[in-house]
Amino acid sequence: MSLYDIEVQTISGEASSLSTYKGKVLLIVNTASACGLTPHYKGLQGLYEQYQDKGLVVLGFPCNQFAGQEPGMNEEIQSFCELNYSVTFPMFAKVDVKGENAHPLFTYLVNHTPEPYRTGDIEWNFVKFLIDANGNIVKQYGARTEPAALAPDIEALLG
Repeated sequence: MSLYDIEVQTISGEASSLSTYKGKVLLIVNTASACGLTPHYKGLQGLYEQYQDKGLVVLGFPCNQFAGQEPGMNEEIQSFCELNYSVTFPMFAKVDVKGENAHPLFTYLVNHTPEPYRTGDIEWNFVKFLIDANGNIVKQYGARTEPAALAPDIEALLG
């Protein structure tokens, strides 16, 4: 199985597959609207705007597993992101990122992140996974890592 075999659901409820993003550099992030790190949406949107034309796609996956910081329904989450952070990158339906109901995407990411970047866990909202254009996980970044700090790694993958 590869990353591109994983099925996902868009925030508006349509079935989709990560194969849609073959050939793109991906930044996959578990997000939340009521977290101290929620301003990371601004930085993620900034990265998306800066590198979208070169092949970067940011993918946001809301999650309510950390202190109940994403209680809203998908429609509310989408409105919040658009109104407060002008988010235009793809957002997906709310998922669990850990535990027995973890979405297969996050199980895959946690288990396939290479050393020394593998933590074996998603510790909080806004953990970031950088994926190269061939679907290989390059790095996992901690929740507190500011999106702007990823720019050099993104640029290296975009050439």
